[in-house]
Amino acid sequence: TMGILEKIAEIEREIARTQKNKATEYHLGLLKAKLAKYRAQLLEPSKSAGAKGEGFDVMKSGDARVALIGFPSVGKSTFLSLMTSTESEAASYEFTTLTCIPGVIQYKGANIQLLDLPGIIEGAAQGKGRGRQVIAVARTADVVIMIELLEKELESVGIRLNREKPNIYFKIKKGGGLSFNSTVPLTQCSEKLVQLILHEYKIFNAEVLFREDSTPDDFIDVIVGNRVYMPCLYVYNKVDQISIEEVDRLAHRPNSVVISCGMKLNLDYLLEMLWEYLSLICIYTKKRGGAQIHFSGLLFTSVTFLCGLVYATLKFLNCFILLVLQGTSTKYSPQRVGLTHVMEHEDVIQIVKK
Repeated sequence: TMGILEKIAEIEREIARTQKNKATEYHLGLLKAKLAKYRAQLLEPSKSAGAKGEGFDVMKSGDARVALIGFPSVGKSTFLSLMTSTESEAASYEFTTLTCIPGVIQYKGANIQLLDLPGIIEGAAQGKGRGRQVIAVARTADVVIMIELLEKELESVGIRLNREKPNIYFKIKKGGGLSFNSTVPLTQCSEKLVQLILHEYKIFNAEVLFREDSTPDDFIDVIVGNRVYMPCLYVYNKVDQISIEEVDRLAHRPNSVVISCGMKLNLDYLLEMLWEYLSLICIYTKKRGGAQIHFSGLLFTSVTFLCGLVYATLKFLNCFILLVLQGTSTKYSPQRVGLTHVMEHEDVIQIVKK
């Protein structure tokens, strides 16, 4: 590991001292490809026998998982106790010196698991054993709440915040060399650079289609393939200790929320924002003449998904008539809908056998 760490440090120093211009773009592209390769090696689980017993995992429960990231001094524990229901089971999972405590936020009928990951930064980017395990848990989250700006640390371990997956088609072939095309003019990545980066990964036959003006970094992400793209809310705590102008400046930053755990300020708004970022909606189903049953699920937006969940054992969904009895997703109530109908929050649906 030390050898890889030294190589990473050396490449990072070279990238920092290389001026960014047309003449250096190939050199920089290659350096970035090498860097991504070494970082990926660091994050691979150790094959040594001693590492077999290592493990750090927290059972995923509820309707969604939120990872809370930040150093201990920023008021995370206060935040955790304020946001989660105290009666929730607070089991702690030991992993060397790290303790991860899951709490549950109950909001709009959904149970949202909130994970406090204190050790995510310490040693994570250097691939220390604990860091690797914590990253594995962080990658399973649906949303990240970050209580200080630590994007660089997460970037280095393959977690991309508030970014879409690059719109690049990439497929390795058995022969035929490189087939390179783009549907838009490219200003940051040329065919030659793509070829150089692919050669660094020992890929000589591939089909590549850029559907947007992506960067060499975006293309490397596509090759590596194990990147996680997730929404992130930047939360600024202790705003009661700074000037109103500074609070206003922070509040107007994209994806940002200002709060004070000490004074319990703006926590309701944070929950609203979190709900929005999770894209959770609650759907109710109703039996004929029966009571409503409450469902909620992540990105629970199409009828197909609901039917798949309720009637997982049934092979043919087309033997049912689907009715939205009330809700904002239809013009009329009740309205017959198809399997691709996108539902909205608090719709009530009835599934009737033909």
